[in-house]
Amino acid sequence: MGSLSTIGILGGTGFVGTHLTAHLVKEGYRVRVLSRRPHRYRNLGLLTGVELVECDVFNLKQLRLSIKGCDAVINLVGILNQTRHQNLRRTHVALPGKLVEICKQQKIRRLLHVSALNAGSAATSEYLRSKGDGENLIHTSSGGDLKVTSFRPSVIFGPGDSFLNRFAGVLKLLPGPLPLACAKSRLAPVYVGDVVKSMVDALEDPDTFGARIELCGPFEYTLQELVELTARYTQQNKKVIGLPRWLSYFQATILGILPGKLFTLDNYRSMQTDSVCKNKTSCPTSIEVIAPEYLGAAGHEAKMQRFRENHS
Repeated sequence: MGSLSTIGILGGTGFVGTHLTAHLVKEGYRVRVLSRRPHRYRNLGLLTGVELVECDVFNLKQLRLSIKGCDAVINLVGILNQTRHQNLRRTHVALPGKLVEICKQQKIRRLLHVSALNAGSAATSEYLRSKGDGENLIHTSSGGDLKVTSFRPSVIFGPGDSFLNRFAGVLKLLPGPLPLACAKSRLAPVYVGDVVKSMVDALEDPDTFGARIELCGPFEYTLQELVELTARYTQQNKKVIGLPRWLSYFQATILGILPGKLFTLDNYRSMQTDSVCKNKTSCPTSIEVIAPEYLGAAGHEAKMQRFRENHS
């Protein structure tokens, strides 16, 4: 730890945020986690050096007060699908823009921002376009004493993820084969531990100021290969049937209007671009090393133990 001591995190109670918070306090930083419902995350507040602050990050007055006195801010806020209550452009573009303004007003020196691989103004989906516009906005509107770095990860896996765990749940619910949309799409899943290490390492590294850092795991897989690995690790003898493009589109149309939005047309459009990095990145941990630990029987027992502890 160098000159930055207090780190504010937006989105710190989510999957990546909880791992990042634990890594930061381990490195000696004080962490201020902003949450609309901090009482739901009391276990996070038990970590030495963590302060849970009640804050609606879309309320600019609350946001200003909540990050006042921070040396650095990390923005992890993101949504995959738009709903009546959550808007992609409000979340991915407007919020980062306002955050830069507030950081500059309060003379906060460092801002880390999580975007997405393939994000860009001309991307295939509104999710990726909104992510790209937000990323571009923080880079063009920062400057002066505020140093910005953005991170562009492929899909992130690890304990508590909504990727492999979601497929594990779907496989468990289905009585027969899984009809899989976009089965040939290629991804380079990156371990959450490698992602947060990259972020913490970048915090006080001048070489990363202004950089846009792509993060991919060491291996590429088709989506079908990843789902089949999930079935194997969860000991579910289920066949995975890859759907052709037209049936993938049809599935997205139907599932996108059902509650829960398991798979939408915008998700389908995102999957039309392979989520792989052009160059090798410093994220060495593979799915084969980590996923069996949290998807298998031992991982299930650990989750049940945490549930019993939290509800005893």
